[in-house]
Amino acid sequence: MPTPVAELALGEVVCAALRRQVEELGLSIGAEPVWAEATFEEKTDPFSQETSRIGTWRGKRRYGTVTLFPDGRVLAEYQVLLAHPVKADRYVESVQVWGRPETLRGDATIVEYV
Repeated sequence: MPTPVAELALGEVVCAALRRQVEELGLSIGAEPVWAEATFEEKTDPFSQETSRIGTWRGKRRYGTVTLFPDGRVLAEYQVLLAHPVKADRYVESVQVWGRPETLRGDATIVEYV
């Protein structure tokens, strides 16, 4: 696992990547998520026996999670919950980023209003 300083730097990269996914849609979630507001715990995968750090953002307007895998990969998801800027019948539920910090890729979950 990364040192506290390295993890803070990694966290800033992950949070910026999540915000960038939202901004690419023409929306904004302000300064969210904030790395320092995530709470972490370690979980061991029952199959691989590898221990990952799982971070959670909760208690405010939005919810999100981040998984830091032992091999350096990252998977993060954060709620957006805003109307789609172009499609009136849809909203952006969340954004995700995954991969290694230097090559994070992402996507959005867009849902149709029922």
